[in-house]
Amino acid sequence: MNKILQEQFFVDDLSDDQKTVITNINDYIKQGLNGDTASVAVIEGAAGTGKSVVLMELVRQYMTDRHYRTSLVVNHPELYKAYRDLAESIPNMKASEIRRPTSLINYAQKNHKKYDIIFVDEAHLLYSKSEPYAHYRGQNQLTDLMALAKVVVVVYDFDQVFQSKMYWDRPLLDKTIGNHPHKQFNMNFQYRMVASDEQVDWMDDLSAEKPLKPFPNNSDFEFKMFDTAGELFENIKKRNKEVGMSRVVATSGFPRIDGRHNVEMDSFSLPWDEWDPQRTHWAKREGSITQVGTIYTLQGFDLNYVGMIIGPSFGYDKATDTMTIIPEKYSHKEIFKKRKDMKFSRDEYKDFIANVLNVLMKRGKYGLYLTAYDDDLRQRLLELGQETK
Repeated sequence: MNKILQEQFFVDDLSDDQKTVITNINDYIKQGLNGDTASVAVIEGAAGTGKSVVLMELVRQYMTDRHYRTSLVVNHPELYKAYRDLAESIPNMKASEIRRPTSLINYAQKNHKKYDIIFVDEAHLLYSKSEPYAHYRGQNQLTDLMALAKVVVVVYDFDQVFQSKMYWDRPLLDKTIGNHPHKQFNMNFQYRMVASDEQVDWMDDLSAEKPLKPFPNNSDFEFKMFDTAGELFENIKKRNKEVGMSRVVATSGFPRIDGRHNVEMDSFSLPWDEWDPQRTHWAKREGSITQVGTIYTLQGFDLNYVGMIIGPSFGYDKATDTMTIIPEKYSHKEIFKKRKDMKFSRDEYKDFIANVLNVLMKRGKYGLYLTAYDDDLRQRLLELGQETK
């Protein structure tokens, strides 16, 4: 089995909290399999709380048992590749039973297939509207999945919602589940990062436009501020040679220069991550060290160290001493697509952009290296870096 993927998704020494969640979901699944209508188990937690680890333990248990008709779906192309890789290394598990949600829904509806259990990772990426360009003509993918299974186990993090077509919040989830039996399983413990609670709070406060403060120095988590993206990149390359799985990431908004749409800042100029149909996911490819990662290649994955470039759509307000979010400078227009059934305010678009930053900052297990495109924001963060307590 691929060692990197195994270490991320299959943990031998599960915590007591994780074991308790797995036991409780198991009980709920068994109850739902005997019910008359589809039941929904909702695993909810923030980035890094081990949701996918819990889900994959359940997947390994049920999807290797031929007594159950099962499927695992995920709408993230890089995670899809990773899970298919894992399936090929697990005895009695079929990679063909891992699908993108549109593929499973269209296949099952066409062939009149039904399932005992459907597992859904990153369920906040399910379409909540019709998306004909992606060959999905239903109105809500969770609704369609509930029609196909006795039990649907879904993983949600509402703070990882980035686009209107995949918009989810608590009221919409409740409305979609409707009268179906359901139960929520909360995971509020941090496992990805070795960072302290106070350090995680600092990241949350930064993206929430709260007053800036020094980064707490109370754990083994390594935090460094850099005046240039070039220096940040050199340090990430060193870490990548030492421990591997270290990459530069950025938020959208970098202008085109001489026809190039790279991430360009001071001496740094690298292309964005590239979609590639190969099976190896982006973070594991050797060549991705010379590309800049985004939410589309890194959501759901662990890095060892992340070099975060806060893009031009983030500025600084001296009066409030806060980082500010400027949607007008966010160049990835996919998040602003309109939909007929709901309208989004400027503040809601700001939330989408904040969520991207927050999730990317939390990719690194052992460290966060940070810089910002905006001169005032970068200088203020550097000042606070010297005050780190």
